Amino acid sequence: MNSHNLQKGKEMRDYVITTDNNSDLPESYYKKHGIGCTYLTYSMNGVNYTHDNFLPEHEFYESMRNGSLPTTAQVNPESARSLMEPYLKEGRDILHIAFSSGLSGSYNSTRIAAEELSEEYPERKIIVIDSLAASLGQGLLVHLAQQKKEAGEDMEAVASWVEAEKKHIVHMFTVDDLDHLYRGGRVSKTTAVLGGMLNIKPVMHVDDEGKLVAIGKVRGRKKAILELVKGMDEKIGSYKESCNTIFISHGDCEEEARFLEAKVKEKYSIDTVIINYVGATIGAHSGPGTLALFFVGDIR
Repeated sequence: MNSHNLQKGKEMRDYVITTDNNSDLPESYYKKHGIGCTYLTYSMNGVNYTHDNFLPEHEFYESMRNGSLPTTAQVNPESARSLMEPYLKEGRDILHIAFSSGLSGSYNSTRIAAEELSEEYPERKIIVIDSLAASLGQGLLVHLAQQKKEAGEDMEAVASWVEAEKKHIVHMFTVDDLDHLYRGGRVSKTTAVLGGMLNIKPVMHVDDEGKLVAIGKVRGRKKAILELVKGMDEKIGSYKESCNTIFISHGDCEEEARFLEAKVKEKYSIDTVIINYVGATIGAHSGPGTLALFFVGDIR
């Protein structure tokens, strides 16, 4: 009788971690770990693309190289609701780790949906966290949270950890063509034109408010990639000994992503690496040739 009650209590505390596709984790990762995902959409060349008909990433970036200018749409409350409600009906609580509010309204849409659902399912609990992260930085936070869940930690403990640790998820990245950032209002026209003429590559990060910020510039692509590793040296701090995981995302430049991986491994004992494309939602604004390095460090 007692063990049955304990088991029943455990089931009532069952929960799922969910996110959105800006976390840029492979689809296989979501499936393997049972992570729920909602999808931002994009439009290009007069066609609307949803999760059902997303272009293969290489094709998407080739289209951009040929002059296509994709536009993106945030998660709306309806799509957030359709992600979460089935889990609530199954009797599971939800910890949702959302794309940075500094870059999208998706977090707010999900929060609105969660508030409505909480009224309809008062016996369930939904926690929505603004990751202040993007791409595989958000993915790294999801991955680390999922590890804690799989180690048996309850939802409140994992949520508290995510809130405390999210500002230690470091994003270092560079882009190949500043025009895309100019189009999205991230850099000025002058910066974009001069950058193109002088082969200047920006080094950027995501700040404590979850916004894209330029922190340096170098001449030439290879120097820009090496600057990402230098940034890791500067920001990793007390995590140097415990850091065994890096994530790298790229805008259809996998060879350079592998080069970056090798350079990091020359300096650090890394045994977990995920390399994946920058998805269309972020790639629409950063363009082909985007390269990003993510890790846990003292300084964001």
